[in-house]
Amino acid sequence: MTDRRYFRAAGGVAHDSLKGALEGVLFVPGRWLRVVAPLADLCATPGGARDRQMLLGTRICVITECDGHAFGFDGDEGYCGWIAEEALGDDLSVSHWVAAPATHVYGAPDIKQRERMALSMGARLQVTGEVGRFAVTPGGYVPARHLRKIGDWRADAVAVARDFLGTPYLWGGNSRDGIDCSGLVQAAFRALGRDCPGDSDLQSLMEGAEVLDGAEEAGDLIFWAGHVAMVSEPGRLIHANAHHMAVTEEPMADVLARAEEPVIRRLRVG
Repeated sequence: MTDRRYFRAAGGVAHDSLKGALEGVLFVPGRWLRVVAPLADLCATPGGARDRQMLLGTRICVITECDGHAFGFDGDEGYCGWIAEEALGDDLSVSHWVAAPATHVYGAPDIKQRERMALSMGARLQVTGEVGRFAVTPGGYVPARHLRKIGDWRADAVAVARDFLGTPYLWGGNSRDGIDCSGLVQAAFRALGRDCPGDSDLQSLMEGAEVLDGAEEAGDLIFWAGHVAMVSEPGRLIHANAHHMAVTEEPMADVLARAEEPVIRRLRVG
């Protein structure tokens, strides 16, 4: 794998999975940690440009460290990059995920208490009990109605995408605070318990059925250079876009009229 986004080596250190493919490097098994911040940037270089964002509870296999940052790959799709060490903690088990667009963690089971942090859909938590309407987690109390057990997935990708309507556009973003086109698609698919890469060029390579122009159905994906949009209903698209700097739902004809590149694929992922 030569794509740097999946290349498990940096600074002369490589993951054991690359044995036989590289020479002159130190091979290590890595150590698994979890993201303990509400949201953490995964960067191309230590403190550099953001590739994607990792939500609370994401597992990261750390291979090496440099200048307060750790290099590794996430346990969901193997995406590699640098993440601030302070955003990582022990590899605690998780039992639930945030199924609402966003929620808060409180210091006590009381909505009048000051919140400790905000979490976005997809964040994963260890729930150890319930107090009234709140789930108890190591970090505090979360409204139980905002959570589902891992494995209890949502059923409609379009409904999930619509939960993000109005979210500001953010390059490399993966949360309700800011999201980009591929982050929106990934969030929608993951909420259904389905694997999905984080970047649109990789999403365009997913297996599925080709869809003819005019035969699109809700949930289909349409790709053109550097962008992906989801069909919300025949003739309409939902997407995070830089034109509106937000997640919007609008007529497909309007979106494609603005596109500077031709459609490269219409895809129905099974």
